[in-house]
Amino acid sequence: MTETSGKTATPERPRPPRRRGPFARLSLWVRQVVAELRKVVYPTRKQLLTYTAVVLVFVAIMITIVSLLDLGLGWAMFEVFG
Repeated sequence: MTETSGKTATPERPRPPRRRGPFARLSLWVRQVVAELRKVVYPTRKQLLTYTAVVLVFVAIMITIVSLLDLGLGWAMFEVFG
């Protein structure tokens, strides 16, 4: 039989990130930006036209709703306050 001291092994504390100079940080940032840009998937022309049409229709609907609310509330204010 082996005896244990009753102590459990404590995990090592994570080290704080090492301080880098400004040029090293800038270089790291540029490399990360380039890596992220390589992951970008660009839409096809058909998708782009579809998305654009959907956005324009949505904006037109919202303009109509807000305009009607503005006209209605403006009319109500003139009726109430004269």
